[in-house]
Amino acid sequence: MSHSPQSLSSLQSSVPFNFASPKITTDMPALTRLAISATPSLAFSSSQKCTAKLQILPSNLIKFPLNFKPPQTPKLSIKAKSSSSSNHSIVNDASASSAPDSLKSRLKNGETLYGIFLLSFSPTIAEIAGLAGYDFAVVDMEHGPGGITDALHCLRALSATRTPAILRLPESSPTWAKKALDLGPQGIMFPMIESPKMARKAVSYCRFPPEGIRGSAHTVVRASDYGIDEGYLSNYAEELLIMCQVESEEGAKKAEEISAVDGVDCVQMGPLDLSASMGYLWDPGHKKVREMMRVSEKGVLKGGAYLGGFAMPHDGPIDLKTRGYHMVSGTVDVGLFRKCGC
Repeated sequence: MSHSPQSLSSLQSSVPFNFASPKITTDMPALTRLAISATPSLAFSSSQKCTAKLQILPSNLIKFPLNFKPPQTPKLSIKAKSSSSSNHSIVNDASASSAPDSLKSRLKNGETLYGIFLLSFSPTIAEIAGLAGYDFAVVDMEHGPGGITDALHCLRALSATRTPAILRLPESSPTWAKKALDLGPQGIMFPMIESPKMARKAVSYCRFPPEGIRGSAHTVVRASDYGIDEGYLSNYAEELLIMCQVESEEGAKKAEEISAVDGVDCVQMGPLDLSASMGYLWDPGHKKVREMMRVSEKGVLKGGAYLGGFAMPHDGPIDLKTRGYHMVSGTVDVGLFRKCGC
């Protein structure tokens, strides 16, 4: 999908923010490219007010044709077991085809994955995000209004589009981790990890005894297909992506140690909280914040975990990929609507 340079320019000029937009690449999902074009910033200054209205008329929408391609639904056929029996079996024509590669396997293959954060807890928006082609979607229970039940509806919508879901917890605790993991996401994100000790605890919340302390109800929860998946206990640890967020000055200084903890697959950088902890709440692009980010990023890569982060106006997806990021989130669902309506 491509956008007309003229239409992108006219859209950007109508948004009353003075931020430089990140670069756009063709390997990003459609909504990521649209979000980068129409959303110069997810951060904002207290002195900046929205003074203009962004009018999206039908003629404008035609210039941004989102090419949704719904996944093909496997065909089911009923065949008799034998000519002498009235019993029937359901044969799935797609059973022979392999399932999509997991996030962990794609990361191991060296791919850079692009995702979206979902704060609205709308299953419809989650489904659209999946159909748009995002590699993953983070259902954010830390800053979004929803809880476990709301997250479940989003996971089901994403599952229908074969889009991997990551659940971001409200806090790093065994209870929240247990309830989230029982829903069966491909990844789990622990906020505010500030030391290797906290990282080790987070990993233990994801492992059954004796490797960890996760409560066991694997015979009846969604993660194991309600007990139908007899191989769940053998595969769950290998398939689950464990992410620890480094988003404070204290955590940033210990990024390498956190990254080196056994079981931590990815360290997600949090530039907004990091800037706040350093005294620059309204300025995540401050020179000192960027310097701390660079030190932390190098530490994460040296420690051995994958590096994840969020594209910012001063730090676009291409910049992140160049510095070694393999998981890049480009936008937030509510941010897209806010910018289009402001």
